[in-house]
Amino acid sequence: MLVKADEVVNKEAAVEPELQLCRFTEGVYSRWDGLSPKKRILILGSGKFAGELCRVVRSQRFGMVEIIGALVGGNERLEKNQDVPGILGTYGQVARVVEEQKVTTVVVCLEDRRSALPVEQLLDLKAMGIDVRDGHQLFEEVSGRLSIDSLRPSALVFSNGFKQRMVTRIMKRFGDMMVAIGGLLVLFPLFLLVAFLIKVDSSGPVFYRQVRVGLRGRPFSIWKFRSMVQDAENAGAQWAQADDPRISRVGWWLRKTRVDEFPQLINVLGGEMSLVGPRPERSVFVQDLRKTIPYYDLRHTVRPGITGWAQVKFRYGASAEDAHMKLQYDLYYVKRLSFGIDMSILVQTVRVMLLGEGAQ
Repeated sequence: MLVKADEVVNKEAAVEPELQLCRFTEGVYSRWDGLSPKKRILILGSGKFAGELCRVVRSQRFGMVEIIGALVGGNERLEKNQDVPGILGTYGQVARVVEEQKVTTVVVCLEDRRSALPVEQLLDLKAMGIDVRDGHQLFEEVSGRLSIDSLRPSALVFSNGFKQRMVTRIMKRFGDMMVAIGGLLVLFPLFLLVAFLIKVDSSGPVFYRQVRVGLRGRPFSIWKFRSMVQDAENAGAQWAQADDPRISRVGWWLRKTRVDEFPQLINVLGGEMSLVGPRPERSVFVQDLRKTIPYYDLRHTVRPGITGWAQVKFRYGASAEDAHMKLQYDLYYVKRLSFGIDMSILVQTVRVMLLGEGAQ
């Protein structure tokens, strides 16, 4: 059903239940003012991205928030968005709605550039203590990922993120080398045990090597303990499944505990990989994904990792749709690359290994 936005002023919009927000554990948490026990949010915009932001906010569980509704451009014709609580008016009425609804935060989620932003009113509100936020920035802080489908290129180019400082790169590489050397020495007895179990369980080699796409798109051979039966890809390249019938008996345990990834310490030592970074994909998949997913090659601006932000935040990826979602987490990591987020990912990876849960 189509609604003319300037004819809709719903002053009795349904109030959503108390919701909770959280920033993530890499150490740089949300910028919400902590003085107020509850945030009352007004959304500027009611399109696809506004709905996505509302869904993400509702999914969180740390901190109380109430989305009271949305304002739209006076010339817009739009479809009703069930994810946005209700349309309260147009952009030009933002000051009145903020006062009447006791709004504490205004979030700008404009998708139609033809709709004029009420700049003066927003600046006045900001001067009076109202928190005025960019929708994409808030989405990142709440969800831990970038909404790439609605993100404009300028938001990436002029962002404060995606800067890889020299000192960060040097420290990261030094840490990778130290952990790789120590890990290979300490884990050598485990490697012998795993090799024995693999040979007893099924015929074929102990290690599995496969060409993946690495830093700047350069191919390299990844090392893994073989977790599938021999000749598992006679029918060609396939996405791995959570309950893949090609996985051997020992392979189930190796994958559940992530032990099958340990030989990649060899790749880390050789500089092809890092301990933490986006997981490297196969070239055949990359060629297809970069055609359909915007900004896909940005994940290749850092070394791929044994574990990553997407691996601890998302379920098992087994399709192009899952790859699309994982890229949003990968780009969040690339944008905010730091020692703190790396440590957070490593801690969460250890938890996943011990509990046998999480993404792959």
